[in-house]
Amino acid sequence: MSSTRWGEADGTGEKVRHDAGPPPGADGSTPVRALLAGNARAPAAARAHVREALRGWEVPDGTAHDVTLLVSELVTNAVVHAGTSVRLECRHEGGTLAVEVADGHPTRAVETRIGGEGPGSAREGHQGHGLRLLAGLAGEWGVTYRRDGKTVWFRMPCGPVETPGPAVPGQASGAAAHAAGEAGEAGEQAPGSLTGSLAPTPQRSSAGRRHDPDWIDHGILSFLAEASDLLAGQTDEDRVASLACQLLVPRFADWCGVWLTDADASTPLRLSRVWHTQEERMDELRGELRKTPPAPGGRAPSGRAVPWPWPGQESAYGPGGAAVGCRLAVGGRTVGTLVIGRAGLHRMPGEVVGIVEDFARRVAQAVLSARRYTRQATISRVLQRGLLPSGEVTVPGVQTAVVYEPAGEGSWAGGDFYDFFEGTDGRWRFALGDVCGNGPEAAVVTGLARPVLRLLAREGHSVPEVINRLNREVGEQTRFLSLVYGELTPRPAADGGGTLCTMVCAGHPLPLVRDASGKVRPAAEPQLLLGVEEEVSYESQSVVLEPGDTLLCVTDGVTERRSGRRQFDDDDELAAVLGECGGLDAAQTAEKVRRAVHAFGDGAAADDLAMLVLQARCDG
Repeated sequence: MSSTRWGEADGTGEKVRHDAGPPPGADGSTPVRALLAGNARAPAAARAHVREALRGWEVPDGTAHDVTLLVSELVTNAVVHAGTSVRLECRHEGGTLAVEVADGHPTRAVETRIGGEGPGSAREGHQGHGLRLLAGLAGEWGVTYRRDGKTVWFRMPCGPVETPGPAVPGQASGAAAHAAGEAGEAGEQAPGSLTGSLAPTPQRSSAGRRHDPDWIDHGILSFLAEASDLLAGQTDEDRVASLACQLLVPRFADWCGVWLTDADASTPLRLSRVWHTQEERMDELRGELRKTPPAPGGRAPSGRAVPWPWPGQESAYGPGGAAVGCRLAVGGRTVGTLVIGRAGLHRMPGEVVGIVEDFARRVAQAVLSARRYTRQATISRVLQRGLLPSGEVTVPGVQTAVVYEPAGEGSWAGGDFYDFFEGTDGRWRFALGDVCGNGPEAAVVTGLARPVLRLLAREGHSVPEVINRLNREVGEQTRFLSLVYGELTPRPAADGGGTLCTMVCAGHPLPLVRDASGKVRPAAEPQLLLGVEEEVSYESQSVVLEPGDTLLCVTDGVTERRSGRRQFDDDDELAAVLGECGGLDAAQTAEKVRRAVHAFGDGAAADDLAMLVLQARCDG
C-alpha cells in the first residue's frame, strides 16, 4: 500500500503529491510528482521541482541541465497549447531518468515529425521547441494519448558517457556552458548536454544527435513566431516585460532584465521585470541591475544589441559571463531596454545576438501597443464614468439598490444608464434608461439625457413635462431612448407613511411593484419610445409604496436575457422571482434577481444589465 498526500508548494498555486512507500524507482528512489496550475508560473515551478530531485539523485550537471530544459519546454507547451493544469512526474530508474509531462487536452494532437525529415517537411506547421529538443537530446521519447488527456514522456541516460575523439574548438551554448564550467571561448563540452542547437560555432556530433543548420534556422523562426503570437495579445506593458523575460530564459540566457520608460521621458527608466534560471537569485540580480539603470536615451543604437557590463561581482551569478543590452525602440521612439546575460562566456554568440535583436523589436511593438490600449482605456473609463452618478445616494424613507453591469470586457458604462438626484421641495427623482445602440454614439445620448433630466427637474417641471422636453431633444440626435423616469414624494405618517411614486414608462420594460402580501403588479402603463415622434404627449401614473412595498425597474438586458430560444421574461419569470423576495431588503432583492438572470443565461451577457430597486422603509 502507498499513502498519498497533496499540499501547496512555493506559493505558486500548484499542488505537489508526496508518495510514501512503493512504487519507487528501480534504484529505490522515490518518484517526484507535481500537479501544476496551467498558468505562466508553471514552468518555473516545474524547474524548481526537477532541480531539487536531480540534486538529490546526484545526476551529472550536463544531464541535469538538459532534463531541466526539456521539462521547462514541455510544461510551457502544455500551458500555452493545451491550456489545462499539468501533471509532472520524474523517476530515477538505475542509470536512466524517466520524465512524464501530462495535460488534460486529448484532442490537440502533438506533431511528431522532425524538421528536415521527409518530403515537404519545411512546409509542415511548427510544433514549438519542446519536441525538437526532445528529438535532439532524449534517448527515447514519445506521446501517449488517453481519453482525458495526453502525456509526453522521455528517458535519458544519467550515468557517465564516454565521448570518443578529440574536442572540436568552439563555444559552449546554453546548458552546455553551465556544464562545462569556466570553459571560456574554447573547451570540451559536457557529455549529454545541449550543444550547438542555438549556437553558430561547429560542434562535434554525438550518437543520436543532429545539428542541421536548416533545423536550427527553422527552430529560431518558430521561436520568433511563437513569441510574436504570445506578446501580441498582452494589454499591460509590465506583463509584456514579464513574458519577454520568461521567453528568453533559459532558452538563450541565464538571466534577463527589462527596463521601461515612463510617461515623463526625463525620469530614469524603471526596472519592470527580472528573471533568472535560479529563482532564488532574482532578488539579488534585481538589486544589482537597479544600481546602474540605462539612460533614457540609451547608449546603444536603436535595435542593435551591444555588450553590457556584467552586474555586480562576476561570481554573483555563476562563473562570470557575457551580457548584451538592446534598446526597445519602435518608430524612432524608445520604450525601454532589454538586457540578457549568460554565464561562462567571454562574449555572446552572434546568432544569439541576432535573435535578441529580432526579439527586442517584437517586445518594443508589444509594449507600445499595450501602452496605447491602456491610454485609450483610461480615457474611455474617465469619460464613461462621468456618465454615471458618483457616490451612494440616501433617499429619505426609501431603501435603494442598484445593479449595473455593462456588457463587454473593461466597460464602465454602456447604453444603459441610471440616476438619482434631489429635486424641489424635498422630492427625489430617479431614472433608468437604455439608449438604442452602443459605443460613442449611445454615450452622446446618455450625456444629453442625464443633464436635461436634472436641469428640468430642478426648474420645477413635472415628470410628464420633463419627458416631453427630453423626447424632442432625443429626436434631434436621430436616436431612440427607452426610459423609466419618476418622482418620489414622502407621505406623512398620518396618511400611513410610505412614498408616493409618480412615473412615466416610455418604451421601457414595465416597472413592477411587490406589496407586503407578495402580490406583484405593473406600476405604470407602456408608452411610446423617446425619439420616435416629436409631437407626442406623455402621461404619468402614480403608485403608493406602502411601508415594505418594493418597486423594481430593469432594462431589457434583464428581460431579454437568452437561454437558447427562450428569454428570461417569456413566462413572467421576472414577476415570479420578485414575488419570492418576501422579507428581503432592497439590496438582497436586487442580488436575488441578478443571480436568477445570470443562472438563466448561457455564457456572458450580450447586453448591458441594469436594475433599480426602491423599497419603502417600514420605520418611515
